[in-house]
Amino acid sequence: MNPYLNFPNGDCKAAFDLYQQVFGATCLFSHTWAESPMADQAPGGDGSKIMHATLRFPDGSLLMGADCPPEYGTPFGGFSLSVNAKDADEAERLFAGISEGGKVTMPLEKTFWAERFGMCTDRFGVAWMVNYEGREKD
Repeated sequence: MNPYLNFPNGDCKAAFDLYQQVFGATCLFSHTWAESPMADQAPGGDGSKIMHATLRFPDGSLLMGADCPPEYGTPFGGFSLSVNAKDADEAERLFAGISEGGKVTMPLEKTFWAERFGMCTDRFGVAWMVNYEGREKD
């Protein structure tokens, strides 16, 4: 199962650029509305907005998204994207990068279940959880 994020405010490119930078993801595909037969249906008439994009994260997982017309978008809520770091340093780096300009809802800290766990909402409104359980990953 791959999460698909709809950005009703036209933030898909900026958000995916941030995710590539923070997580080391690779863009597999990015297509603007202007590059499609549906150019006349671009959100806000802006053909430079993203009709579909796919990122592959270093662990092989995929995240997809698009700038959607506002009437089809919904506010992000009711879910979080959860990331498991390979060590405490990576958890710190990921959390700092994804929370910059956003809102920390639970600081990254030691908990009874993990060496590091924190929650935040990035500057695009997407909720994230960063976790490092305390065992080095292979």
